[in-house]
Amino acid sequence: MTPLDTPMQRSQSISIASVFERYGLVIFLVALMVVAAIASPTFLRPANLVNVLTIAAPLGMVVVGQTFVILVRGLDLSVASLMATVAVLATAFKATTNEAIPMIFIAAIALSAMVGLVNGWLVAKRNVSPFLATLAMMIILQGARFAYTGGAPISTLPPGMGFLASGRVLGIPVNLITLAFLAIAFGIVLHRSRLGREIFMVGSNPKAAFLNGVAPDRVVILCYVICSVCAGIGGLFLLGYVGTVSNWVGQGYELDSIVAAVMGGVALSGGRGNVFAALLGVAVLVVINNLVLLLGFPIEMQLIIKGIIIIGAAAFYRTRLA
Repeated sequence: MTPLDTPMQRSQSISIASVFERYGLVIFLVALMVVAAIASPTFLRPANLVNVLTIAAPLGMVVVGQTFVILVRGLDLSVASLMATVAVLATAFKATTNEAIPMIFIAAIALSAMVGLVNGWLVAKRNVSPFLATLAMMIILQGARFAYTGGAPISTLPPGMGFLASGRVLGIPVNLITLAFLAIAFGIVLHRSRLGREIFMVGSNPKAAFLNGVAPDRVVILCYVICSVCAGIGGLFLLGYVGTVSNWVGQGYELDSIVAAVMGGVALSGGRGNVFAALLGVAVLVVINNLVLLLGFPIEMQLIIKGIIIIGAAAFYRTRLA
């Protein structure tokens, strides 16, 4: 912008900049999908798109929960390890009929809530950094899994688990329906409830929130519980998709969930962001992964390309859908 710019030119410039600032991630995602369609016609085939959505759902569930802890200035590195632990727990029932599925979900949610409670207590009550607290939990869960399985994969699962992960209702993947339910429910919690207002207050300024009658410790602990429960549910759906339990189910989801949330405009400094924008970050990551697979790149090149695109996206825009 130069001193000779007219007021109308300045207004247009500001308007374009605000559009990119607010909807940059949407624009980037659309552009990425266009590039993917041109680079590989297979990308737009219905079977591939359904596969993309099916794969995206478990990560999206984790991102919904990760959004809550980032909003209160935290992060959770234990989510991937918890997903694998929940998957191992599901096999502990040694069930071959679908009657055991409700009990599997109850046990998984109970374990996840307990893990989140411990994480939140360490962060809120003992002032342990979120990085160290959740890293330690990740290691503990990993050790517990290896102690139980001996490192061997397990495949004793009720047949209905596969339907939950890759089945469809009216052509829509069941796990995508579940993700939509979680996103809407927790979106309402964030933006239409007292708890949501308290989360944003604690994330923006914990001291000010305390002076306004909010209990920051309680809010932080609850956010970690929500995060772990979402990760546990995501682990069960990912388990059904994979079909076999290994000790590394969900590997990489801890970093991908943080990257997706931050790309979606959830501020690491806390107090800004929303669930639906974070899910756009999931879409970007999944499209990148699918594209490099369709192009047949080796795993080393896949990682390099994925990193470059993420850096480019983060440098190109800054989303503010909150």
